[in-house]
Amino acid sequence: MDFYQVATELGENDKSVSKYSKVLRQLLHNRGIIKESDIDNFLNPRYEEELHDPFLLNEMTEATDRILRAIKQGEKICIYSDYDCDGIPGAVVWHDFFRAISYTNFFSYIPHRHLEGFGFNVDAVDKIQDKDADLIITVDCGTSDVEAVQKANQLNIDVVITDHHEAGEVLPEALAIVNPKVGDNYPFKHLCGAGVVFKVVTALLAKGNFGLKPGQEKWWLDMVGLATLADMVELRGENRTLAYYGLKVLRKSRRPGLQQLLRKQRCNQAYLTEDDVGFTIGPRINAASRMDSPEIALELLIENDEKSVGNRVENLEKLNNERKGIVASMVREAHGKVAQMESMPEVLVVGNPLWRPSLVGLVAGKLADEHNKPCFAWGRDGKGVIKGSCRSDGDTNVVDLMNECSEFFLEYGGHHMSGGFSVHESKIHDLPQALLSVHGSKLTSKSSMKYEVDMELSINDVNSSLIKDLERLAPFGVGNEKPIFLFKNVAPRISGTFGKSAEHTKLVFDTVTGPLDAIAFFKLPRDFKKEPTQGEPCNLIANVERSFFMGRSQIRLRLIEIF
Repeated sequence: MDFYQVATELGENDKSVSKYSKVLRQLLHNRGIIKESDIDNFLNPRYEEELHDPFLLNEMTEATDRILRAIKQGEKICIYSDYDCDGIPGAVVWHDFFRAISYTNFFSYIPHRHLEGFGFNVDAVDKIQDKDADLIITVDCGTSDVEAVQKANQLNIDVVITDHHEAGEVLPEALAIVNPKVGDNYPFKHLCGAGVVFKVVTALLAKGNFGLKPGQEKWWLDMVGLATLADMVELRGENRTLAYYGLKVLRKSRRPGLQQLLRKQRCNQAYLTEDDVGFTIGPRINAASRMDSPEIALELLIENDEKSVGNRVENLEKLNNERKGIVASMVREAHGKVAQMESMPEVLVVGNPLWRPSLVGLVAGKLADEHNKPCFAWGRDGKGVIKGSCRSDGDTNVVDLMNECSEFFLEYGGHHMSGGFSVHESKIHDLPQALLSVHGSKLTSKSSMKYEVDMELSINDVNSSLIKDLERLAPFGVGNEKPIFLFKNVAPRISGTFGKSAEHTKLVFDTVTGPLDAIAFFKLPRDFKKEPTQGEPCNLIANVERSFFMGRSQIRLRLIEIF
């Protein structure tokens, strides 16, 4: 079979980490984690030991000195954050910090996704000046926004940028740019925007003598973990530590909005996983800006009044359902556009002037996953500008792609896995060929294998011991992908569908420990390479997971492919 490849099996003589199970050793080895010290650090993240000194970040001293001066002098501070599930949690961390030190002279500004677009923009500076701001602190944006910073400087408003996006050749003349990708001193380049905020806040606490209880800032890790998992940054090094402890705090978070949102989805907060962040929390936070106002999501996470929170949860749920319907229609149209292509290109570009730019990222992500290729999707915003989003196949850096044909873009930015852009209208129809030529000539050495299988297992190996090994590796994400297993020659006792509209697949297998469910959401039996039939042997590629849906603990397979 040419669509999957099984990792090389460890030799029987490999005794380097014999205290761990064979499965765990294999999975660690597949991820390049081989030395015993590296294994120990990966499996047992240590908060105090593994977080780097925040003052190693570029211009952290200048940033904290200016913020502390603003606090001491009672200046008005604007928290200018991006509108997604990185910028908003980062803004929440600032709210937490200011509340904790009893500082009230601040406000939030989040650009409207459809009318203003991504980043720190010039028009927003005028609105911020109208509110008499003395200092602007950006969250998850600003590194490439030269003109907006210049405008703020002209109006005598200082700007401190906190961001994690790639830096261009020209940096804005901000008072400070705190970004792990700017400068050479910080040892870890892959923090998300909220992670950078957390570093600034811990630096402020170290310098400010605010009298808070030691460790109080750890309660704010729920937002850092949420953003780290949702923003698809690499889950190695410092990010693994932040995500690992962030999930622990999320499971205990006292935020009424978060608690009600999870209850609404029948999601058990005590057993929250990265999947719950990716499929339950993240989409609803993002739905606010995609469909209406991003402030809805921010207020949900900072509000303490139970009634107000309940109304916002209902509103977010309504917006998310509307979003699902529109995106489903867009994806169907995109599938039609791809089907009409003479051959499958290595970079997919799809768009429609009637599509909302706020939703095209979901289309790009869907096609990138389905076809294992980078995808660029575009629409037209409220000002008539063609804007879009791009998603990587995992191997291709989409920012590098855009750098290599920058003449096609009015503006662009992002990181390895995803980005945003706007395009000259006269060049939109030439963009597919431009990206294709750059991708083919310079930027990729991609494997043709669609599935990198970690190891082959027996269906009887799926038990609580395996789950314990997998839970030691979690949380999963970029750089630490969820393990994929191969199961050969297994025959389902039951093969069918489930869900209100019978839109999901469910198989049931008999094992030595009892029945084992294998499910796939939004995929029908006929959609696999081989349609499963009751009693007929087949091969599976699947993840193994523990579900806590409706308070019931269940070990199951999550189907990826049947053949």
